[in-house]
Amino acid sequence: MVSTSFRGIWQVAVLLLLSSLVAGCGINNIPRYDEQVKSAWAQVENQYQRRADLIPNLVETVKGFARQEQETLTAVVEARARATSIQVSVDDLDDPAKMQAFEQAQAQLTGALSRLMAVSERYPELKSNQNFLALQSQLEGTENRIAVARRDYISAVQQYNTEIRTFPGRIWHSLMYSDMPIRENFEATTENAEQAPQVQFE
Repeated sequence: MVSTSFRGIWQVAVLLLLSSLVAGCGINNIPRYDEQVKSAWAQVENQYQRRADLIPNLVETVKGFARQEQETLTAVVEARARATSIQVSVDDLDDPAKMQAFEQAQAQLTGALSRLMAVSERYPELKSNQNFLALQSQLEGTENRIAVARRDYISAVQQYNTEIRTFPGRIWHSLMYSDMPIRENFEATTENAEQAPQVQFE
């Protein structure tokens, strides 16, 4: 009876020791880092959506003061439609073609917004309009948030990719997580894409 009880305690102790050794050896790092990548990508999409949500009000405000700039306004609306029509789910993060299409659509929208802001320079009443100034401030803040979200995503992908390429993560990857591939990273698709577009009017 005593030996059976002792054996049970010994088995529990060995099981606890093995569990702590496995938990401390990085076996959970790969799925943890993969989840960080997915979370970081969700933030990138969230910030791009925030920008897209600001654009209709911005276009309407500019239209009220600069109706003759219809070509520029139409270009912004069309670029927004293209950018919001391309959705990249977490399952698409490893598809370079989808990522490139997404990035190019966002870059086209950035360019169209920059042209719209340049046009507004010709309209002093527009530049002093409170609604326009508030939208300008929100757009500047959103562009900064996009830059931060992209940086965080790049960092998360780097951490994940490093884990599955180095020891001991490489071993765990080959044994348990071989279905989790190297992640594609966010690449700049336009010249000076790492800089937020200038929307100041001074």
